[in-house]
Amino acid sequence: MAKQPLHITNGGSLTNYLNELDVAGEKLTWQEMLCEGPTLTAINSDHFLNKRIAFLKDFYSIDLDVSELKEELNKLNDLENYSEIVLWFEYDLFCHINMMAVINLIQQQKINLPIYLVCSGRVSGEKNLKGLAELSADQLLKHYKDKVKVKPEDLQLMVTLWGIYCGKDHNLFKPYIVKSSTFKYLSNCLKAHLERFPGHESGLNILERNILDIIKDNDIKSKHHLLGYAINYQGYYGYGDLQLIRIIDKLNIFFTVTDDGIKLNRNGHEALLGPHNFSAELKNNMVFGGVSKLDFKFNKKQNKLVKTILNVN
Repeated sequence: MAKQPLHITNGGSLTNYLNELDVAGEKLTWQEMLCEGPTLTAINSDHFLNKRIAFLKDFYSIDLDVSELKEELNKLNDLENYSEIVLWFEYDLFCHINMMAVINLIQQQKINLPIYLVCSGRVSGEKNLKGLAELSADQLLKHYKDKVKVKPEDLQLMVTLWGIYCGKDHNLFKPYIVKSSTFKYLSNCLKAHLERFPGHESGLNILERNILDIIKDNDIKSKHHLLGYAINYQGYYGYGDLQLIRIIDKLNIFFTVTDDGIKLNRNGHEALLGPHNFSAELKNNMVFGGVSKLDFKFNKKQNKLVKTILNVN
């Protein structure tokens, strides 16, 4: 039997779409959200799995389907059946951190197959950045036809970045923001990641501040209405409903919900003006890989992360 590609997709929606289009090859669906929560460099390990199970349960009340996860990862053990690996990941931070992990796993398992990338984002004739599952059938198949082979040095780059993400010093990402590679949206994603840490003035990160700006500048009728805006105007983050709902709920000290809609309260206006740092009040103890969100703040003027006063060694 002729060998076929192994397609590693960024989620079930895309896997189903590829099957509908009769794209030949085995499909491995990557269903994790590693842009949040603790991570380790050794992905296919019980220690890593236990950390992720605990995180998803504690932060999102999600019970990770371990058997389904292992069944998908076991597809990486049937190498004799594959001609190449095709990575299907998008322009955003959510996808790029998952892709770092996938490439790291491939390298850890010493898989020696050609690796190609299909990445969506800017599409000719379209105003907004597009996810893979949002593309028309013709657009998606053209993306597949135009897939890019990932060079060995770029595979090593992603292994290096995954190691930084799992480590304690995320300022180490900075030199890679200006480095060119196969991954044309990587620079945007690394910059977006650093800005996920609290701003040094208000204590709000860029996503939190953006949500308050949405409330200030628009006639928001409900939290569901606000969620729609937050999803559509989040830039390079690629967060899903669950992630953004959690952020909105954490921000409830900054707005008032009435029958007439959602309006900023005094705290909300002060947070946008920046005279007071609200990190302590937000109590958002999210973890990004190897570090806690509250351990650092992003200094925009210095363009780097600075340890918070309480956590300076």
